[in-house]
Amino acid sequence: MKLRVDIFVVEQNCPYPELDEKDRVAGAMHLLGRGSSGELLAYARLLPAGVSYSQVSIGRVAVAAKARGGGRARQLMQEAIVNCQKLWPAEDIKIGAQEYLRAFYQSLGFEAVSEVYLEDGIPHLDMLLHAQKKDT
Repeated sequence: MKLRVDIFVVEQNCPYPELDEKDRVAGAMHLLGRGSSGELLAYARLLPAGVSYSQVSIGRVAVAAKARGGGRARQLMQEAIVNCQKLWPAEDIKIGAQEYLRAFYQSLGFEAVSEVYLEDGIPHLDMLLHAQKKDT
């Protein structure tokens, strides 16, 4: 949780509680990306439908400053998507993305489904990755 606080509270200057009840909800999954010496470098939280949105969601995506620029965020998001698809097959995945990362999430298959809005003073938009349809 220190990585989340470092990024979402300190780095982004959001003086709001970072830990919430969603961290302990039944079915929540926490993805951790560690460096070669075991230090936490990346994190994402996966939540079942009905917790943050009516869809499955990925949130609190964080990569330590020293680990940025090497593809770690893409790797983390790809793992998060694969895990969501395994845990909740045929479910769409929704995220509340910071607006400046729109192109990054679009490159992973997400599409914007809302106008830009402010959350904690930071421009965000909702994005959706449609579930993969299986041939029957």
